[in-house]
Amino acid sequence: MKKTWAFVNAKIRLYWPLIKSLQTGLLLSTGLAGYLSARAPARITDLAGLAASLFLAISGSTILNMWYDRDIDARMKRTHRRPAASGELGEAEVLRLGLVISILGVGGAVAIAPLYGLVVFAGLFFDVAVYTLWLKRRTCWSIVWGGVSGGMPILAGRVLATGRIDLVGALLTLAILFWIPTHTLTFSIKFDGDYRAAGIPTFPSTYGLGVTRALIAGSTVLAALSIGWSGFLIGVQAGMLRLIAVLASGLLLICFASVTRPSERANFALFRYASFYMLATMILLAMGRMI
Repeated sequence: MKKTWAFVNAKIRLYWPLIKSLQTGLLLSTGLAGYLSARAPARITDLAGLAASLFLAISGSTILNMWYDRDIDARMKRTHRRPAASGELGEAEVLRLGLVISILGVGGAVAIAPLYGLVVFAGLFFDVAVYTLWLKRRTCWSIVWGGVSGGMPILAGRVLATGRIDLVGALLTLAILFWIPTHTLTFSIKFDGDYRAAGIPTFPSTYGLGVTRALIAGSTVLAALSIGWSGFLIGVQAGMLRLIAVLASGLLLICFASVTRPSERANFALFRYASFYMLATMILLAMGRMI
């Protein structure tokens, strides 16, 4: 029994990094916020099904990405110790795990509600097939399709609550789509050398740092406007909307500081704050609808 538990525990320690838990948790929080933006009080059974199916679908797509990108991860200093890249886990094992978890996630979502399941599947398809398999190694514009995938969890949550795709759901999806460049492009600036070594085209390597920072600034403004507009349409209380505006102001200030006075410190501050901003606004959107 002890040997079996030790084996399972060791596998879990190897599998856990495959799902990028922080990224998965952030995307899962957007899905929950999308649901709570339309239904208060929440149905516990819906929330449980949403959390389980989204977690599995997001984790499965991330594992499949890790499986396919193991060769380029092995060439990057930042990622060469990932289990799939380092060889700690065999490629067949990683592929099987990703497929099983993805099927369970999408299958569970379809069983809960067909339209909800379709949106969840779309997120996985855009992430794995369009972004990773097709475009990531070919063009820096792949992040647009990665952004579409990132916007599917919040749309899925909204769809599960309303039974349809509405204007608020579209705006929330756009908010994530426009937020993605703030998050990923600052990352690509920080680790530009890694991406060049792996042969992955990025905006800094393709268009230069000036264009990249301008794109970050523009997308940040659009993300803030989309979140603010959707919050107004949802009926979030004025106090919560003011807090969202304050958070957005902080994001815009850091963003424009990184453009006007570019530095590694400013870029890293923007990267860290962008994640905090998205998580905080998701909480406020959910709370603003429930209170």
